[in-house]
This record gives sequence, structure tokens and C-alpha cells, in this order.
Amino acid sequence: MKRAIVIVLDGVGAGEAPDAPEFNDHDHPSTLKHVWEACGGIDAPRLAECGFLAAGGIPVASGADARFGRLREVSMGKDSVTGHWEMMGVHTESAFPTYPDGFPIDLIKAFEREIGTQTLGNRAASGTAIIQDLGELHVDTGFPIVYTSADSVFQIACHEEVVPIGQLYDYCRIARQLCQVPNNLQRVIARPFLGDPKSGFRRTEGRKDFPFPAPPNLVDQIGSVYGVGVVPELFGGRGFRSVRRTQSNAEHEVALREALDSDARFIFANFEDFDMLYGHRNDVAGFAKCLERFDQTLGEIQGRLGQDDLLILTADHGNDPTTTSTDHSREFVPVALIGRHVTPKKLGDTEGMMAIGATVAAHLSVPWHFGVNLLD
Repeated sequence: MKRAIVIVLDGVGAGEAPDAPEFNDHDHPSTLKHVWEACGGIDAPRLAECGFLAAGGIPVASGADARFGRLREVSMGKDSVTGHWEMMGVHTESAFPTYPDGFPIDLIKAFEREIGTQTLGNRAASGTAIIQDLGELHVDTGFPIVYTSADSVFQIACHEEVVPIGQLYDYCRIARQLCQVPNNLQRVIARPFLGDPKSGFRRTEGRKDFPFPAPPNLVDQIGSVYGVGVVPELFGGRGFRSVRRTQSNAEHEVALREALDSDARFIFANFEDFDMLYGHRNDVAGFAKCLERFDQTLGEIQGRLGQDDLLILTADHGNDPTTTSTDHSREFVPVALIGRHVTPKKLGDTEGMMAIGATVAAHLSVPWHFGVNLLD
């Protein structure tokens, strides 16, 4: 059986996109290259061999059978939902709304009426910072903390011992119903946490995403897709098998092994720690170590590939930890194709991340007409 495995290294961009200034990226982001330069190199021989590092502008030799290049996002966004949707053939032509000054009062009031309590926050903030600022007040009052970021997100943070996690998810479902046009935020996100004022508050791994419904896409066409990490949530679960939600790269490694042992012909995985733990916190050294750890994971995956398997490594956007910003960056994304029948080629720059889906569809002999087949 032919299989396609797509692994997204979340936030691992490959150089400033031509329209980066339109997305407020004026500091010339180039995630992979800048991390490499800042750390004096990265010990990632497998990522070098397949051309992934070279695609990011790093001057290392690739293997003789490497097929690699960069993809330019055409959708209006620099986030995980927009990136993953585009990979599966969705061109998001209008940007989702963002709220740097907080949400409209009428939206907040409607949300408070539906959940039967007041809220705290209503501002753009770091998720780790806002629970330190408002965590004690939340514990005292039980009022959920509502906040946003540079992305199109409605985030709700609650202490698990004050608001049970199931109730927090219910709050999110209510917010999802309310967040319609013109406030059609891309994602509502549950952000549970624990701790106390003395020792500090910390986010837990019960995060859950409630996205705006995905348009028809390749996942619908294939069906029974094995999603790893946040991927099924980005599509509202439609077209995916019901599997355990994993929350970190270490957990994603385990889930990926389970996926490879399954009968799924399409495995779609996201490894998020690059972005979540290191890009958003400007932790350059941590980012580099995360790449080195993934390189070891890649070695195991390659050893388990069958004769007719196709492995595609890519990213969904950039998140350059060497810049002053802690937000995503508008960048090209690297792409490397691995498989026993993959022929070597420097692909250069390809317009549209939907090339990922087109390549998967071609490999699996699924009728599909969106994007460039990178195997041609």
C-alpha cells in the first residue's frame, strides 16, 4: 500500500517572503538560517542530507538524492490554520480579523450572557503573562480570562481547580458559536492552567482548539486521515480518524509511531514545540536543540519507511526567535521529499503551499486539481 506522510515543523520558516512588510514583518525574518547562524551551526545531519536545511538558506551540502525547495504561501495569513488549510488546497483570500485593542464590547457582553458570568482581561497579551497578572483574581472570582494575540484567536484561560476543563471546553463552544462574521475569528482556544499566586501559575496540556469550519479540502477527499498533534483540530476533526490528542513533540513522536503501525494511507502530523516553546519565547538555543532532537526522530521515521512510502517535511509559517518580535513571521517554508523512488532535484521556489496536497494526491492516485505536483 502506498502511503504519504506529511510532517509540519511548526514555525520553521525558510526566509522572508516578498510580502512580509504587509504582515508587519520588517526585520527580515529567516527562521532556519538565523537560528543556524546564532548558534554557530546545528547538529542535524539528516535534515541536511534531505535538503531541508539547504532549503532554509543554510550553506550545507545535501545528499545526492535530495529533492527540496521552498514554498511561498499565497493565502492571507501567517498562522497554523491558514498554512495547513493551504497545504490541503484552500486559498484563504481574506484575512481573518485580529483585535490588537481587545474584542468589541458587544461580543464580550454576548459571551458573558451566554456563560452566565463576567470575564477578565479582554486584551492582547502573552498567554503565560496574563495568567500571572490575572490568575489570582480569576481564582478568587471564578471569572474566566479572555484574551487574544497577534493572531485571529479568542483564547479562554481557566484554572482547572476553579473551572473544570469540561466546562472550559463548553465556554469555548459557546464562543465559537458567537464568533461569526464580522467577528469570525479563526480559532477559539481553551487554555487551562494550574498553580497558585505564591508558586506561580503554569499552563497545562489540556489545550483544545475550536477553529472556524474548514472549506472543502483534500482531507475530505481522502478520508480516514491519521492526524497527529493539533492537525485534526485545525480542520474541526472532519475527515480524520478519532485518535488521542498529543500536546508536545515527545508525545507526537509516540503518536507518529502508532500512526506508522496503522493501516492509514495518509498521515498528517504537526510538531509544534519549535513554535510554541521556542519561537514565541525568542529562545534561540532551545529552538536549535529542538531541531537536533527532531533530526533523531527523522532517522527513526526514515528507517520505518516502506518501499512505496513518501515522506514530506515542511512548515506552516515562520517564527524567527532571533528577531525582536515573538509573533509568527511571513516566510517561505522549506519542503523536502523523502522516499525510495524520489528522484533528486533542486525545486527552487514554488508558488503556493497547496503543492503539498497536490503531491500527496498524485502519490496516492487521488483525483485533485489544486497545486503543483512536486514529484514531476
